[in-house]
Amino acid sequence: MDTSQPLVVTLPAAPTREDVARLCAGLAAAPPGEVRCLVDAEAHGLAAVDALARLVLTARRHGHRLTFDGAGPELTGLLRLTGLDEIIRRGG
Repeated sequence: MDTSQPLVVTLPAAPTREDVARLCAGLAAAPPGEVRCLVDAEAHGLAAVDALARLVLTARRHGHRLTFDGAGPELTGLLRLTGLDEIIRRGG
């Protein structure tokens, strides 16, 4: 596997449990490295917050450096309200 380019994963607008499980399994199976998560600009609500938090935890457990791109204002605002906005700014 080419590790010179970051692994790219995509968080859909309305992530399901199956989506999150699939994304986390992909992170767990990949060798440690850079991971870029493309967040659908329409993603919002607690399901998206939960999904992002799970991705961060999985990435940390498996030695990845996770960054996020594309979070819209609704999701960013909700992350700020929950105190989790650091995961977007710091990149997991």
